[in-house]
Amino acid sequence: MTTPLRTRPTVIQRLAYVVGRPLPPQMQDWVRNDILGPGGVRRYLLRWNVPVIPLLLLFLLIPGPVWIPVSMMMLLLLPWTYFSVALMSIWQRHRLQQHGLDPDLLGAKAQARASREREDYERRFGRTA
Repeated sequence: MTTPLRTRPTVIQRLAYVVGRPLPPQMQDWVRNDILGPGGVRRYLLRWNVPVIPLLLLFLLIPGPVWIPVSMMMLLLLPWTYFSVALMSIWQRHRLQQHGLDPDLLGAKAQARASREREDYERRFGRTA
């Protein structure tokens, strides 16, 4: 399902959104889909990791064997990626609140999956009282 053209952000709005500015209230559905929809985790990781890559490539200018600058790049990129994954839910919660959306939407998907698993378990093995 695609969003209507009038609720999609312009290029300027999208760039402002990527750097942390809120979008107008009429774009809440787009924001909800961007954060919680399919591919939301992938978009989040790309937004955090791609801007760092040009800075890390500067290490290739260091003279010497290639393994030294590559090792230095990995020493920075691995913790950067680790912490970006660790802080993802905090960032998502902040962005939902920033746009006037309920931050409890983050747990809705996990709660729905847990209730489906419980219903499946009860259906297969019966309810024990």
